[in-house]
Amino acid sequence: MAFNFGAAAGAAATPNPAGAFGGFGTTATTGGSTFSFSAPTNTGTGGLFGATQNKGFGFGTGFGTAAGTSTGLGTGLGTGLGFGGFNTQQQQQQQQTLGGLFSQPAQPPAQSNQLINTASALSAPTLLGDERDAILAKWNQLQAFWGTGKGYFNNNIPPVEFTQENPFCRFKAVGYSCMPNNKDEDGLVALVFNKKETEIRSQQQQLVESLHKLLGSNQTLTVNVEGVKTMPDDLTEVVIYVVERSPNGTSRRVPATTLYAHFEQPNIKGQLQQLGVTLTMARTELSPAQIKQLLQHPPAGVDPIIWEQAKVDNPDPEKLIPVPMVGFKELLRRLKVQDQMTKQHQTRLDIISEDISELQKNQTTTMAKIAQYKRKLMDLSHRALQVLIKQEIQRKSGYAIQADEEQLRVQLDTIQCELNAPTQFKGRLNELMSQIRMQNHFGAVRSEERYYIDADLLREIKQHLKQQQEGLSHLISIIKDDLEDIKLVEHGLNESIPIRGGVFS
Repeated sequence: MAFNFGAAAGAAATPNPAGAFGGFGTTATTGGSTFSFSAPTNTGTGGLFGATQNKGFGFGTGFGTAAGTSTGLGTGLGTGLGFGGFNTQQQQQQQQTLGGLFSQPAQPPAQSNQLINTASALSAPTLLGDERDAILAKWNQLQAFWGTGKGYFNNNIPPVEFTQENPFCRFKAVGYSCMPNNKDEDGLVALVFNKKETEIRSQQQQLVESLHKLLGSNQTLTVNVEGVKTMPDDLTEVVIYVVERSPNGTSRRVPATTLYAHFEQPNIKGQLQQLGVTLTMARTELSPAQIKQLLQHPPAGVDPIIWEQAKVDNPDPEKLIPVPMVGFKELLRRLKVQDQMTKQHQTRLDIISEDISELQKNQTTTMAKIAQYKRKLMDLSHRALQVLIKQEIQRKSGYAIQADEEQLRVQLDTIQCELNAPTQFKGRLNELMSQIRMQNHFGAVRSEERYYIDADLLREIKQHLKQQQEGLSHLISIIKDDLEDIKLVEHGLNESIPIRGGVFS
């Protein structure tokens, strides 16, 4: 937002209290809407963009008015404007060129008189005819800079009204607004109600029925609500579109400009006002030629230098367009809009954060189920493998061992030897089991926590211990047999010694 409280050149523009988001100013009977470039609400000939009907793309009825006459998109009034001269000839030529294209026909004489009177009030008043006129000139300059008061300069001519839209007012800045991207065939029309969002939502069905009656209660037309959005100052924006169904079964949306033109008819507009509608806007995008025209000509009351700098500072020229802000009231309105959008963004972020937390919980649950299903799959695989083993044994019963089976047996023996090696998996497993027992022992002392071993692992441990027990039993039996043999040998030796002694004696 380029805040430049400098003198700006151009025609005066009436402020828009509830105007478009950064709107370019409208006539006194025209409002705007938050976050949209409002279309005009007056129905006079030569409306916005020179259309016979007000099918404009928003931005109010022009970028400013002066003496009750719209000057369209701004004609660069007062190029080189200052206290010394006004270059009225160039200004008149620009008005004649652009006035017929984008607004009502310009009135160069009235504009020239207004500029001449303003220049006289600021530089050379002749009200008193002495040195006090110089003091009066400075006072008029101060009023013009401040944007309020009347500038007296001649006894025979009415004073000049100084407003915040005058070219010399210091309280002006340039901001940026999003350009609309909806097409005419989308049929979106925004209605701004002077009611709160809760009230609109509670009466949404009645509102749709009332709008359908305004369309003549045509059975081939259906009113649909695209969205409801809160606006500052207890206003609510309702975006609607109308679907038209043909007898052959096809349907289409009524173009936005057509629907807007219907709502702008005097009798329909009065009924909409009874419903609480303060502003009607057609949501349609600008053509490249219109955007170029807007950017090439500064709005009324904005200095061309400031306008050029605003175009250079545009952070996203493809989506944003510079818009003037005149006076503190407009600045306050934009601040309210930004604060409201910040709250909406924060609400959306909170919703997204809750969704992320829920998804994380679901992910944790899903991962646990996946692990459970993996264990179950392993159990089923082992059971299926056992069944296949038994089936294969029965099928090969009575047959000699084949070469591939012998090869497989050798590989399995090799794997078994590797598993049973002291430094391999069995040894590590025994070490881990010892550590687990120790931890279970100390853990049982410290707390009542219990640890469980996987069923497959427990089965393998039992099988290993069983093999160890069988080996020890077999070793014990061998030792017992050896002891019996030793006893027999000793007994035999003891019996043979006396006999031999008798022989030699």
